[in-house]
Amino acid sequence: MSESLLNWDAYIQVASLSDIGMRRSSNQDNLSVTMASGLEQWQRRGHLFIVADGMGAHAAGELASKLAIDHIPHLYAKFDDISAPEALKKSVIGANTEIHRRGQANDDFHNMGTTCSVLTLLPQGAVAAHIGDSRVYRMRNTTIEQLTFDHSLVWEMKASGQLSDEEEKAGKIPKNVITRSLGPYPECKVDVEGPFPVEVGDTFLLCSDGLTGLLTDGEIGSILANLAPDEAVRVLVDLANLRGGNDNITCIVVKVTHPQLATSASVQPITLRGNSPAKLGINPISWVVVIAAGMATLLFGVMMSPFMALIPGMVFLGGLIWLLIQAVGGGDSRERVMGNRRFGKGPHTRTKFGSGEAFSNQLREIAEELRDAAKNQAWKIDWETLDKFHAQAVEAIEHHTPSEAIRFYSRSLSFLMEQLRNQNGSSSSLELDA
Repeated sequence: MSESLLNWDAYIQVASLSDIGMRRSSNQDNLSVTMASGLEQWQRRGHLFIVADGMGAHAAGELASKLAIDHIPHLYAKFDDISAPEALKKSVIGANTEIHRRGQANDDFHNMGTTCSVLTLLPQGAVAAHIGDSRVYRMRNTTIEQLTFDHSLVWEMKASGQLSDEEEKAGKIPKNVITRSLGPYPECKVDVEGPFPVEVGDTFLLCSDGLTGLLTDGEIGSILANLAPDEAVRVLVDLANLRGGNDNITCIVVKVTHPQLATSASVQPITLRGNSPAKLGINPISWVVVIAAGMATLLFGVMMSPFMALIPGMVFLGGLIWLLIQAVGGGDSRERVMGNRRFGKGPHTRTKFGSGEAFSNQLREIAEELRDAAKNQAWKIDWETLDKFHAQAVEAIEHHTPSEAIRFYSRSLSFLMEQLRNQNGSSSSLELDA
């Protein structure tokens, strides 16, 4: 791979968008995109993407999510002496410390918090760190997978068998109750997932629940499969707003387009540091045995004879040397993670979505309903441009090219939404059924 890779546009497509939605007075979501500055940095740390959904009164949620997206990239670059997944987790925990400190220091920000989902694309694959219910997806071919686990009451209860699918559909438990976040408490538990192998054409999505609360995984997959990232983020947000937009909506779409960024079998595995007893798995019983042998040596040597102390003394000395070697990372005791070995249990959901024909028909119905609403309320619309998009979509359907139809209907939808945003007061009454 040559230094021409510095022009990442030739290897990866990235688009992002954050929208206030239709019901909120402020946007408490934040996002961050950090591309590696060069080849060497990509090989060590990859590209970094973050979505954070803040919680708290007034400006508290916005501050919490902003602190998350500011601190995590900084800390991730700072923790350069440990593996990328370890640095990722440590960075999110470090951001929690800062958010909590700021919340404790000011009554206006007390108990502020934020969800946070982080994705890094490494030579070894995709690794995600997350807390809360903002999600990370991977779309490949006609399947979309949720790589992260929602830290919500609904998901936790379903995982423990306390909530059935029927009870979930009936709305027995509110979907927006989260069980983990950054900020409210001095300590937090962060999940790490991956590495997931990356192939050319793989598309990743990071998003807040303002999107996933209104679109199904199948709909999201169809959009990612048929639209370029810059169009996909716009259509995802527009559809969520058309269905009520009751929360802020934030998404980052990342599409791998060059084989140089695909995971290769020849890539060195991720190696976890070997100087931590917890990582090395030193059993506490080992310490008990060594200490007991030392006490026996002392007891036999003082109260009986040096000869009686010989055997426990040898056990004590040998065990002590072994523990010291492990403690300083001696030998090849480091843990390697790649291939079939992963952090976490993801993917946590897997959804097959159908051909583009079904989704193009769905978009056609939405576009026609939106056109009718615009006419009935006499909005000022550039009908000539809109009709052109519509005609192109109809022609694509007649020629049995559903992907083209999806693109033209999407452009029609986004163009009309942009026109409607310029109408005085019209956006507040704009809402279509899911």
